[in-house]
Amino acid sequence: MVADDPPLVACILAGGIGSRLYPLSRPEQPKQLLELGAEQTLLERTLARTDPIADEQIVVTTATLETAVRERVEAATVLLEPTARGTGPAAVYAAWRLAERGESCVLVTLPSDHHIQHDAAFTRTLEYAATVAQETGSLVTLGIEPTRTETAFGHIVPGAPLEGEASHERKGERANTRRVDRFHEKPDYATARALETEGARWNAGIFAWTPQALLRAARDTPLAPMLEALEDGDSLVSAFEAVDPVSVDRGVLERTEDVVVVDLPATVGWDDMGTWDAIGRVGSDGPGLSCDDAGNVTLDTDLRTVEARDNVIVAPDKTVTAIGIDDLVVAAVDEHLVIVPRAEAARIGDVVDDESSG
Repeated sequence: MVADDPPLVACILAGGIGSRLYPLSRPEQPKQLLELGAEQTLLERTLARTDPIADEQIVVTTATLETAVRERVEAATVLLEPTARGTGPAAVYAAWRLAERGESCVLVTLPSDHHIQHDAAFTRTLEYAATVAQETGSLVTLGIEPTRTETAFGHIVPGAPLEGEASHERKGERANTRRVDRFHEKPDYATARALETEGARWNAGIFAWTPQALLRAARDTPLAPMLEALEDGDSLVSAFEAVDPVSVDRGVLERTEDVVVVDLPATVGWDDMGTWDAIGRVGSDGPGLSCDDAGNVTLDTDLRTVEARDNVIVAPDKTVTAIGIDDLVVAAVDEHLVIVPRAEAARIGDVVDDESSG
């Protein structure tokens, strides 16, 4: 952004527990605070990724994770959710706090647990998205160019190209920027294939908007009671309890027509590190991960194999022998053991969430 543009604030959402990455990720040590064999946690890597463009960084997390988060993000402002209610309340709360200052700014909001292979290209696109949000007053979402048929992600179907200054070339690059025609929640395989033919993008949960634009859009959504409680001076606990858990996508973006999608090219090397299958996809491109010639991905594990291919095996400080198995996740952490086909790995979260609520 140019010198006379308003400040850019990076808001990192870091309140989840990462149940689909159990047993490595658990409530007391969620995935955003895992190093995964690298020198920095996923949260720290996300902050470092936005550092070149952000005038300020904010981390939104839960009160139970406050101490652990503050130890890792000393230079960032930490906002505490009294209870986890999903990305919708977290994003609205951060926007409300910034709007309360009475200062103009543009906000980029992103999860704390993504893998990016090429940080510089990602950061350029994120900065461009912020420019679009500032110039248009629209809610802007990044759409990931698909590399495969995928049922684990929501999809964004683009519509007409965006007209005006923000659609033109910036800093030597031309971003593919369009109005959003519609959102589609996680599809089945056949629907995902059909969406591909329409040019759909994956919904990565990465956004840009001014605080005022998000708050204005939230007033006619299920998040309105929370916003009203904040404006009335009610306690933060009461404000969060006034709404049901909801993502910002379903709670706000899918309920407004003024949404723009900016393409994030597949060459950036994006992935969501939320599942064991994603760990397998990232493979040796992920800091701290190892991948052998048969596609077996490990983390801090001494692996011996005979006719074993494309497995994800994580058993820190253990020796594992795998014979005649393919496409499995084997995760042994402390007293916890999970064995599941990679294609079914996302279902781990269902089991963990059921146990937590029971």
